[in-house]
Amino acid sequence: MYTSHNMRTGAGAYARLGVETSVMSASPHQLIAMLFDGAKTAIGMARHHMAAGDTEAKGNAISKAIGIVDNGLKAGLDAQAAGDAGAELVGNLSALYDYIVQRLFRANLHNDVQALDEADRLLENIASAWREIDDRARG
Repeated sequence: MYTSHNMRTGAGAYARLGVETSVMSASPHQLIAMLFDGAKTAIGMARHHMAAGDTEAKGNAISKAIGIVDNGLKAGLDAQAAGDAGAELVGNLSALYDYIVQRLFRANLHNDVQALDEADRLLENIASAWREIDDRARG
């Protein structure tokens, strides 16, 4: 018989396996979409924890969002692959990701809901454009 701890552990392992399988089978466009979804989910959790007054959980959620933006989305930019025509776009996106990270830091430090909402909106705008590019590429 499983204890509740074993069931939670098993469910966690299953969830990690599901995420790993999704990542391993995803196209580059899908991986970027997953990063946007992860960042937005973390921001949503931060908003929830901020409203509940749970400072530690809010900080953890914002840290996760910052990590996804900085070490995932921004780190994935490739100016060389973009070529001369795309280098300016890559530079602008990099600066925008830096700004989003700055807003997330402010949200965490000052419990600033507007900064959190702005970061969320900016990520949604970029994600929406990314999804549109992916849809056009698929035809």
